[in-house]
Amino acid sequence: MERRIAVVSIIVENPDSVEKINGILHENSEYIIGRMGLPYRQHGLSIICVVLDAPQDMISKVSGRLGMLPGINVKTIHSKVLND
Repeated sequence: MERRIAVVSIIVENPDSVEKINGILHENSEYIIGRMGLPYRQHGLSIICVVLDAPQDMISKVSGRLGMLPGINVKTIHSKVLND
């Protein structure tokens, strides 16, 4: 199965969605290389960057689920295909 490295950038404007974000990431933790979260209290939001090493369909699934949460903005950037 072809894998890719992807960076999923998440801007959290609704703190009520944080628990759901963490649940989605926990469910897919086997694909996560690293995660960085930055609270930006001055503007009442948080920024999370998650780096994944996963099949393309899994990256799309995670990004899609996150993007459906209220008050959450998600953008994903992908590497070229990696060989196993």
